[in-house]
Amino acid sequence: MRILVTNDDGIDSTGLHVLARSLVPFGEVIIGAPDTEYSGASSSFGPLHLIRPEMQKAYIDGVDEAWAVNGPPALCVMFARLGAFGPPFDLVVSGINPGANVGRSVYHSGTIGAALTARNGGITGIAVSQAVDEGGYLGQGLELMLKNQKWHSAAEAAAIAVSCLVDKPLSEAEVLNINVPNLEIDDIKGWVDTEVGTNLIRSMSEVSVEPKLGHEGTYHLKMGWGDRLPDPPIETDVGAVSRGYISLSWLSRLSREDPPTGSTIEEAFTENFLS
Repeated sequence: MRILVTNDDGIDSTGLHVLARSLVPFGEVIIGAPDTEYSGASSSFGPLHLIRPEMQKAYIDGVDEAWAVNGPPALCVMFARLGAFGPPFDLVVSGINPGANVGRSVYHSGTIGAALTARNGGITGIAVSQAVDEGGYLGQGLELMLKNQKWHSAAEAAAIAVSCLVDKPLSEAEVLNINVPNLEIDDIKGWVDTEVGTNLIRSMSEVSVEPKLGHEGTYHLKMGWGDRLPDPPIETDVGAVSRGYISLSWLSRLSREDPPTGSTIEEAFTENFLS
């Protein structure tokens, strides 16, 4: 099995490296990731006539082949599908994103955008994200928040899902969104089959417009946080992660009652994390 690993945080992201190394036992792992930060890029390709896309060889411990592309993650996936990184891929895994991609952030996440682009090309995509200790339900984590990040827990969750797809591939391309709390594996309470939530634990509530000194007619737009909200229902991705559970959301289905045919991932998570 050929596995493309990408992300929206750039080729130097620790989460990308940990994820890629965790998947080496399951096939031929190739990294094709943006050369810089592209958080919030969703499934965009960007203005190709301005980007003038290029790829550059990268070197990451424990991974035989890695490439940095000067474009967003969805573009990396498209280039992979067209053969830029060699023969066709069987699976695309995107992450590990520092900051859970749950609730409204699902629609803007470059991490998830890569997985959706894979599915559009007939390849199953997995998006892997992990909460951070502060503000971890927003799709992004500032560098200062990542000192205590337990990347290995999210990598373990990704490895479980990938191992199932290696043993029993799905009959049709799907998109699985995995969100993991920032806890040691033994401290994770279990996993929940979730739907995309509508509210976050804490979200941007206002924007202030402040003049930019020395630039008449130009203003800084600064967003402000709202108060922490009560935990949403555990059946939502936001509610599950906020309570210490792994959230599994199949974004390619209409409801929680409509799981992909033949998936063994749920059974494997039950064996490893309970439900």
